[in-house]
Amino acid sequence: MTINIAILGAGRWGVHLVRNFLALPEVRLVAVVDPNLDRLEDVRSRHQLDDTVVLATEWSEIRLLPELNAVVIATPAATHYQLVADALNLGYHVLAEKPLTINPDESLELCQLAEQKQRQLVVDQTYLFHPAVTQGKKVMEQGVLGELRYGYATRTNLGPVRQDVDAMWDLAIHDIAIFSNWLSETPSQVQASGKLWLQPTEATENSPENPLYDLVWVTLTYPSGFQAFIHVSWLNPDKQRRLGIVGSQGTLIFDELSTTASLSIHKGNFAVLGNKFNPENLSFEVVNVPKVEPLKQVCEHFINCVQQNQPSSVSSGWVGAQLVEILYALTRSLQQGGQPIKLS
Repeated sequence: MTINIAILGAGRWGVHLVRNFLALPEVRLVAVVDPNLDRLEDVRSRHQLDDTVVLATEWSEIRLLPELNAVVIATPAATHYQLVADALNLGYHVLAEKPLTINPDESLELCQLAEQKQRQLVVDQTYLFHPAVTQGKKVMEQGVLGELRYGYATRTNLGPVRQDVDAMWDLAIHDIAIFSNWLSETPSQVQASGKLWLQPTEATENSPENPLYDLVWVTLTYPSGFQAFIHVSWLNPDKQRRLGIVGSQGTLIFDELSTTASLSIHKGNFAVLGNKFNPENLSFEVVNVPKVEPLKQVCEHFINCVQQNQPSSVSSGWVGAQLVEILYALTRSLQQGGQPIKLS
C-alpha cells in the first residue's frame, strides 16, 4: 500500500523529513508547502523532485488533493492546532512536529478528534526513537541502578533561536520525554525559573510561550518522589546534550555528543564504616547502541501506524498532549516567579 503524503514546512527540520520520507519505498511525496519560495526551490533541486510533486506556499492550495493520505506538519508551533485539526477533519493521518500545540486543551481536542475520525495522530518526539534512549529504557527495566535517587540533564548550544517558542518548549521537552519514558511515570509537580536577554516581550494569557526565555532551570517531581533537574539554554556556546539518572548502585548516562559512549553505566556505591563513606564496586560499562538515525525511525513508525491504522505505542498524540500539559504548567511557574505547580 502506497501512502501519499504532503509535508508542510521546508525549514531546518522539514528538509530532513523530506529526505527521510523520500527514502521510504512505500511513500509517495505528493506536495511540499512552505511560504518561502526559495526554500521550495532548494528542496526541488536538492532532492531532484519531478514535476508531479506540487510545490505550494499555502496549505489551502493542496489540502483537497484527491490522492492525499497523510500530512506531515513541521511548521511553527502556534500553527499546529488549526493545521492538524483541518487535516484530521479531511480524513488524513497526521505526523506533527513537537510540541503538538502550545495549549493543553487544544492538544486533548486533537487527540479526541483523531479517535473520532479513526485516523492516526503521531508526534515527532524524535528522542523517543533514539537507539540510546531505547537501550536506556531496557537498562532501567533491569534495575541495575538500585534505588533511584535523582536525575539531571543539560541541553545547551549557541542557537538555533526560535521565535515561536522559548528555550524550554524547544529543548526541555526532549529531556522531559526521556525521563518520563525511562521512569514509566509522569511528573506530579513542576517548577521553573528563567532569564531572557535576546527577545524581551511581555507574557500574555493567550500566548503562554512568551516571553521567550533564553535560559530555563526546570525541576520535575514524580509521584514516586524522584526529582529531575534540567538546564536548557540556546545562548551558551558550550554545547551539551547530556542526561543522567542516579541510583544507589550507579548512574546511567546518555551523552548524545560522545563519539565513543553515547550510553554508559557508571557503577559504584559506598561502604559505610562508622562516619566514613568509602567508594567501592567502581566500574564503567559502555552500552551498545545500534547506529540508526532516529528521524528515520520516526518516519518508518508513522507509516506503519498509517498502514495498520493503529495508534503509536511510542509517541501518540496522547503522549504529545501530556508533554504539552507539563510544559504549560512549567510556563505558569515561570510566569509566577518559580512557584511550584501541581499536575492532576
